[in-house]
Amino acid sequence: MRRRSEPHTFEQRLGAQKLRLEHELSGLPDGRQREIVLARIDQLQTAAEMYGFLMLREEVAAPR
Repeated sequence: MRRRSEPHTFEQRLGAQKLRLEHELSGLPDGRQREIVLARIDQLQTAAEMYGFLMLREEVAAPR
């Protein structure tokens, strides 16, 4: 039977996706596809920041 790998956190998946897109970006010439990848990287950064903000709020609210 096949063993499952450890589950990755949301933050880890965001980071891995961002690294993959940055690697893809390094090989793209200027143009539409490059702009799309840059926009996606920006979205991933925003998602990471929002997640961090929400987790901080959750930690503050939890000790009640």
